[in-house]
Amino acid sequence: MKGNRIQLSIIILSWNTAKLLKQCLNSLKFEIRNSKFEIIIVDNGSTDGSVEMIESIVMDQLPITIKLIKNKDNLGFTKANNQGIKQACGKYIMLLNSDTIVSPGSIEKLIVFLENNINIGIVGPRLLNSDGSWQANCGKFPNIFNVFVMLFLEHLEQTDKVRWAPEVSGKIDWLMGAAFIARREIFEKVGGLDEKIFMYMEEVDWFYRAKQAGFEAYFLKDAQIVHLGRGSSKSGKKDPIVNIYKGTAYFFQKHKTKFEASLVKIMLKFKAILAIILGTLKNDQYLKETYGEAIKVI
Repeated sequence: MKGNRIQLSIIILSWNTAKLLKQCLNSLKFEIRNSKFEIIIVDNGSTDGSVEMIESIVMDQLPITIKLIKNKDNLGFTKANNQGIKQACGKYIMLLNSDTIVSPGSIEKLIVFLENNINIGIVGPRLLNSDGSWQANCGKFPNIFNVFVMLFLEHLEQTDKVRWAPEVSGKIDWLMGAAFIARREIFEKVGGLDEKIFMYMEEVDWFYRAKQAGFEAYFLKDAQIVHLGRGSSKSGKKDPIVNIYKGTAYFFQKHKTKFEASLVKIMLKFKAILAIILGTLKNDQYLKETYGEAIKVI
């Protein structure tokens, strides 16, 4: 990553989300009125006309440089974003999902915040659902307690122990990878996303490494971006659950003690067994299939 006069590199991963991507890029027109921004789109082998849309429509309309990286296959969220990160020339680097709509002025607010707060390394916006309600995009780093809460108390209004939507701006552990801006030196120091994580949990791991290296993360409520959610997930909640299982086990194996890693695996397996039993009793094929796969990955 060689720096120059580019202020911000916006990296967008594309995988069969042509309509959403076009909507996202159109929303960026309000943000990129100068040549100090660049957009890097990494396409993971889309077959829905995404590449053609980018080349024939968007690149002619947007007053900014767009770099397009075309992968033949779906390399996953982490590998594809790392491709974009390596090509980034900006002072700041933004990861932005294709299923987002950027509210006017939000990116400028995030950049101004980093310019005025040199002690903060990463900043992210408030994410909104399509109806304007707040999305829970801030979280605490995994530990035995909050993994237990996530697995067994998620329906008892205890999710704020794991992930929540803050009412006020402030320092947080991690932000959802759908939208955040980081100083380029963080990527240079701690590296990109862990490519052993295909999708989900990759941002938690990266923010954890950034924190260990001394970089603080911040949630800025005044910057707002709509996140439609699961634009690249074609199997509802199945893929997220399976990959969160895999990512959680991997995170503890990588960053925690052997005892903690073993205990988390036991909890994950126990939750999966309970879900499979419940699925059998209710004749719920989704529960049986999803948690049948989840138990295999740990």
